[in-house]
Amino acid sequence: MDVTYSVKRSSKRKKVTITVERDRKVVVHAPSHVPDEEIARIVGAKRHWIKEKTRHSQKYARRPHPPGKELVNGESALYLGRNYRVEIVDNKTERIRFDQRFLIPASRAAHKKGAMREWYIARAKERILPRVVKQTRELGVSFRQARIVDSRYRWGSCTVRDNINLNWRLIKAPIFVVDYVIAHELAHLMEPNHTPRFWNIVKTQVPNMDRARDWLREHGQILEEEI
Repeated sequence: MDVTYSVKRSSKRKKVTITVERDRKVVVHAPSHVPDEEIARIVGAKRHWIKEKTRHSQKYARRPHPPGKELVNGESALYLGRNYRVEIVDNKTERIRFDQRFLIPASRAAHKKGAMREWYIARAKERILPRVVKQTRELGVSFRQARIVDSRYRWGSCTVRDNINLNWRLIKAPIFVVDYVIAHELAHLMEPNHTPRFWNIVKTQVPNMDRARDWLREHGQILEEEI
């Protein structure tokens, strides 16, 4: 099996690690001093593992997003794992309100890229970031900064500088799924690779880890769709 991969180098990284993104792209993270020949050898030695990962049900190619459309009454939108009715209302403000349904000003209904994107991002910062702090205290770890980001193919990441990045689209998922992704990234502060110890840390923090992973496999693409 020939493996096509890209290499990302960092002077702060101490060892070579390989990740398979959700779009099946293989990325090698390596210290700056490691030669290309050594990276190729490591990738070759892991080719069977890479093949298994690229066939995983959670990996999928990017789907074209449906073009923005005019919102109409009666549609629904996801929030924390549940669908809520969308209602277009005459409102003097531009603010979207949530009251067990989404109340969207008529002036914003025709936004092609999703009238609710800003609302989702604001709620993600409001609801998800405090949960990062809570789990950090429970695990006894520390990070430099936690951010809500707009990323593709990753629900979260832990950088070599100990920053935690979380995809804003997670706010559409159930809270137990959010907690799983948070725990997954924080566990990397204790164990950089997906070793048995790593998964034990995550499962201890989130006992329903398997349920959360199954949910993402089944519904992950739905989170990326715009209303």
